[in-house]
Amino acid sequence: MLLKDKVALITGAGNQRGIGFAAARMYVSQGARVALVDLDETTVRTAAAELGERAVGIAADVRSLEACASAVDQVCARWGGMQILLNCAGVVQSRRTSEITREDYDFVLDVNLRGTLLMSQAAIPVLPPGGSIICIASIAGQRGAGLMGGPHYAASKGAVLALMKSMARELGPVDVRVNAVNPGVISTSMNANAFDEATTSRIMGSIPLGRFGKPDDVAGACLFLASELSRYITGASLDVNGGMHIY
Repeated sequence: MLLKDKVALITGAGNQRGIGFAAARMYVSQGARVALVDLDETTVRTAAAELGERAVGIAADVRSLEACASAVDQVCARWGGMQILLNCAGVVQSRRTSEITREDYDFVLDVNLRGTLLMSQAAIPVLPPGGSIICIASIAGQRGAGLMGGPHYAASKGAVLALMKSMARELGPVDVRVNAVNPGVISTSMNANAFDEATTSRIMGSIPLGRFGKPDDVAGACLFLASELSRYITGASLDVNGGMHIY
């Protein structure tokens, strides 16, 4: 049991076909108690119910510091504290640079970057020594847009990586680790209809492992970074992309 008696809060975990839910399921299987956080109350509570009594669903908008603080307070009131934060809430938009409107920019940056910052701000005061923050970034933040999201999406994920490194330097002295995961093309409901057959074939040809990733592939990396197996790793990012981006 890699996470026996640990408590984790995972944002963006209400979609049962998504990375956040896959990580929640894996955390529970490894002994953790998990708070699934998402925008829609019905959806997130249904998802938590699928995982049993060691999971709870909390509705919160990560774009609001008050909502983030309330979610952390609820977790601490229920289970006496928390040791793990997984920032998984995110949105994607396909746009060309000239097409990005102010509304597009605000929507993507507010969820992907501001949401990661605000939930981290809410969690940091309660995380004990040995605590772990994991941020979901993207291959887009490394290589630029062009797969699914537009330039503003890539910029938001690149900024998440910079934020992660900055928090790792700041929190290292109090023994709280901060790391990130860079997924490649992962088969979720977010991209279920994103590619036609020709595009799928072209992208597959650029992946040495020859397939798109699955949510559990990313969840495994998130489990590693939450556990004591990674106790001397901070400020790092794990690439989960099948070899699509190697540097």
